[in-house]
Amino acid sequence: MKPTYGVPAIFSFFIPGLGQLIKGQILKAFLIWALGGAIGFLLAWTLIVPFLIWAWNVYDAYNSPA
Repeated sequence: MKPTYGVPAIFSFFIPGLGQLIKGQILKAFLIWALGGAIGFLLAWTLIVPFLIWAWNVYDAYNSPA
């Protein structure tokens, strides 16, 4: 049985993409790590864009189907 709601969101809260990974969404987890990391690094000076990427990651881990 795959975790579907709270556990993936908690994992993604601390490590972006981990919630998607434990749900079995390997490609989405990789894209969060690669694109989110690159965009977050390049736009870290804004503080808003990395926060939005992180917030979307937690939201997606909670709401996406397993």
